[in-house]
This record gives sequence, structure tokens and C-alpha cells, in this order.
Amino acid sequence: MSTRQLYTIAAFAMLPAAAAAQNPTSGPVPPYPGKAIRLIVPFPPGGSTDLMGRVLGAKLGEAFNQQVIIENRSGASGMIGNELVARAAPDGHTLTMGTIGAMSVVTSLYKAVPYDSTRDFAPVTLTGNVENLLVVHPSVPVHGVKDLIALAAGKPGMLIFASSGTGNAPHLAGELFNQMAKVKMVHLPYKGGGPAMIDLVAGQVSLSFASMPSSLPFAKSGKLRAIAVGGAKRSPAAPEIPTVAENGLPGFEVTDWQGLLAPAKTPAAIVERLNREVIRVLNEREVRERLSNAGLQVATNTPNQFADFIRAEIDKWGKVIRTAGIKPE
Repeated sequence: MSTRQLYTIAAFAMLPAAAAAQNPTSGPVPPYPGKAIRLIVPFPPGGSTDLMGRVLGAKLGEAFNQQVIIENRSGASGMIGNELVARAAPDGHTLTMGTIGAMSVVTSLYKAVPYDSTRDFAPVTLTGNVENLLVVHPSVPVHGVKDLIALAAGKPGMLIFASSGTGNAPHLAGELFNQMAKVKMVHLPYKGGGPAMIDLVAGQVSLSFASMPSSLPFAKSGKLRAIAVGGAKRSPAAPEIPTVAENGLPGFEVTDWQGLLAPAKTPAAIVERLNREVIRVLNEREVRERLSNAGLQVATNTPNQFADFIRAEIDKWGKVIRTAGIKPE
């Protein structure tokens, strides 16, 4: 055999190794999970993202026969916790609960984000949505979206909408409403949904696109008037309330979403197994009921669909933020 033939054979033998080096998600995957899983919740305990993380952690721990440790790493609009996961080993043992704010809004709202939402993570699946409800104080003379648009158009800058903070879903919903309806309502950010709701019930502000868990009880008691649901579909918690889109502003949709992500380059086999187990868990009746009672509607998809969804959300809210001239607090 000639020297040239030997070099050719050697080159072909090296191809699989070269391909594996270029694609770290391919090749054999060690048994998973091989140790405890850290599930980072990039917000304080007690919120809807924390609840979803703890429900998933308990159920996945049972399914994997491994401990799932919940770590609340809050701060910087969720960026502190997400950065930790983005820099973690891509072996599926460190995960994060991503949200609309920490994965899509921060990209356009802040100049220095310590990670790239589309490059530094391996999306696993969407897990759920916190529904938003458009509520007004009873003194505001509107009973539907068309009424609100007419009133806001006739009194530009007079209606004030409250939110739990700059750049969150209630704030973005109000700005999107302004842009689509071509009206000017003034945003007033609060340090949390609780203070915003107190002032709305007291009549200090006109309206809010508040989370349904915090606002629906006040609407049912008559202290607020529910106008519409912010999502694409009516809520199972209040099916009599129409959506903003069907009630006067077609195309309007705000999804205050959350989902599970791993570090980029996590092996596809691990991502796919996590996807299957999370979807199985979230389809359990007791889990869905528990989350629904807390105002969380289960929503799942494939890793590819979740990746496309995140990219679409970054583009959507980037346009809203730039048009409204929103700046960090």
C-alpha cells in the first residue's frame, strides 16, 4: 500500500472525531441525571415563576430519582440567575426558569446583558403563562375595549395605567395597547404588583393590565371592573371575560410566559428527555389544577418551537420598547 493511500485512510478515520469536536452535542451521552439537578429561579421566592419551579422540581425529582435543588438567585430583572446558568457546564444538571422579561425584554431594555438569550441557552420547553387582565377603576366610564380606546383618544395623557415595574408584562401590555390603538395613556410604575393594585383600587390610577391572580378577586368583588383578558384566548378562570383582541383591538396579545432552559451545547438527548418529562408532569391533572388555581395556565412545546418563540418575543418587544422609548428604572 502506498504512502498516499495510508494518508487517505488515516484522514477518513479522523473524520468522526473531528465532527464530534465541532459539534459538542453529538456523541455518546453519560447516564442522565448522574447527580442532583440545580434549578435556578432568577426571582425571589413566592412568585409564579418560583411556584412553577418548585412544582417541576418536586415532580422531576421523583421521575429521575435524583434531588432537584431549587435556588432563588434574584436580581437585575432575572439576569443574575440566568447568567449563572448560561456559564454552567452543559450537562443538564443546571437549569433555569426563563421568563418574558429575563429572556426577551432585557435584550432591548438594557445595554449590557451578560448573556445572549438565543445563543447561550438550549430551550427545553415553554411551561406556562400568567394571564393578564385589563381592569379599570369603577369611576372610569368604560365597559369594553372600544369604550376605553374612545376615552383615551378623547383625553390624551389623562388616563394613567399602573404596572408592577418598568419593562414587565403589565407595562409592555399598556405600551402595546397605546401603539396599536394609537392613543396615549401614561405609565406609572410601582415597586411590585401589590402597591399598584392598592392604588388602583383606591382610584389613584385609572387602569392596569394586572396579573389575573392579583386582579380577578377585586373584579369579582366589584372593587374593579374587568374589561378584557390580555392573551390570545379567554381564561378558564373567567371565561365570561372576552379578550382584548375580540373586544375591540384585533391582533393584541400579551403572554406573560415562563419556560425551562439549559446551557447552550447541552446534548440533544438530554434536552429531549427533559422536554418529555416536563410535558408529562405538566399534563398531570393535579399539577394543572394546582397551577391553574394560582393563575398559571400550562403551555408546552418542543425545544425548536420554544427557540423560535423566544426569537419572536425578542423581536416583538424590541419594537415596542424602541417605539415607546422605554428606559430602565
